[in-house]
Amino acid sequence: MAKRDKAAITVCSSSFIGLGRAQQKALGSPDLPIAVIPHPFGTRSREEVRNIATACAADIARLLCEAAPGNVPAKTAAAPMTARARLVEAPGDLDELNKFYMKRRWGDGLIIAPPTQEAVQRMLLHTKRAPDEIVATIAPGMGAATVEYIAIQGVMAGCYPEYLPVLIAAAEAVAEPKFHLQAMQATTNPAAIWLIVNGPIARWLEVNGGAGCLGQGTWANATLGRALRLILQNIGGALPGEMDKATQGQPGKYTFCCAENEEASPWEPLHVERGFAKDANTVSVAGVLGTWSMNMTARKGEEVITMIGDTMQYPASSDYIHAGSPFVLLSPQHANLFHREGWDKAEVKRRLWDASKMRAGRHKGSEFDRMTTARRAELGEIGPDTMLPISEKPEDLNIVVAGGPGSHSVFMPVSAYTRSVTREIVLSE
Repeated sequence: MAKRDKAAITVCSSSFIGLGRAQQKALGSPDLPIAVIPHPFGTRSREEVRNIATACAADIARLLCEAAPGNVPAKTAAAPMTARARLVEAPGDLDELNKFYMKRRWGDGLIIAPPTQEAVQRMLLHTKRAPDEIVATIAPGMGAATVEYIAIQGVMAGCYPEYLPVLIAAAEAVAEPKFHLQAMQATTNPAAIWLIVNGPIARWLEVNGGAGCLGQGTWANATLGRALRLILQNIGGALPGEMDKATQGQPGKYTFCCAENEEASPWEPLHVERGFAKDANTVSVAGVLGTWSMNMTARKGEEVITMIGDTMQYPASSDYIHAGSPFVLLSPQHANLFHREGWDKAEVKRRLWDASKMRAGRHKGSEFDRMTTARRAELGEIGPDTMLPISEKPEDLNIVVAGGPGSHSVFMPVSAYTRSVTREIVLSE
């Protein structure tokens, strides 16, 4: 049998050509031809879609015939990088330094701390891993996240040196396949990565899990979340408007980090629920689309469950389209109310799963078609009166207890098919 030469092309919409080119370059095939589909695509009629598909199929066939034989991208690998970071001459004045960084798109719009050799070296003392060891490959640019490159982002974000093991574990976590970082980084969704710290290290590093834990005022929360964003941007290549295609984004893309309030929770914390020892130190990553405050002063557990379930229901939710794995951040007050009812965490999940079922007919027009296509294999034929669960099963819901006194809890929908990941933090001692 004769061996056939292979060729490859990229297919993307007109608004994503820049992303397509950038990722082709990151994957080592910058000159692949691109078949372009007019944008937007999802709002077009069936007849328009049929015509676009016909034209696109012809374009793909033409480009494949014209492509050079053997023009196939290599397997996904870390983008080329020097094993060690190179020295850059930069201004000594802090204002000029920040202008220098922003001009090169190395910053996030906030003031950065200079990543001098001395500052980076102090951070590297907190791990036994070699500076040039690749911890993870960060999509969509497929950048090699070495220990040293991670440390540099930590310094820029203002992290104390002892925070490095948390950042290393977070980089490993976002690169796990089930987290779907590629989709998270390039989506038009306002997806932000939330870090949840569990175990004794949360107290040692003073990561806030109590009052105001998602807000301002805590060094560890602010700088850890910010450092991960710089890792995603500077190593992963997710620059806003280029590979990061978020339509609006959200403030959580600056920083998004807290601890679980394990002392105030009546249940096992997140990391224990996921199989780690209680005294283990872990960081979890979740792809969150926003935070919805729920103020509920009801005195009965069933009333609060009903209100949370009603809040979780909205037709424009990725969770109902794709069967997600959203988070509910319970205040200690609500968690202990449920505990007094005799409910463990699994029972609360089951009740929330039932209470949050939504009538399928709330999806309109092509959104109804999109939802039924995505969930038909799971649910069978779906009609307007079908009651959609927010996830495939109750266990897919995530519950974390955090915050201070008060009757407020938070619902956090997630982006499409992402699943949160927990990694153990390995300390140098």
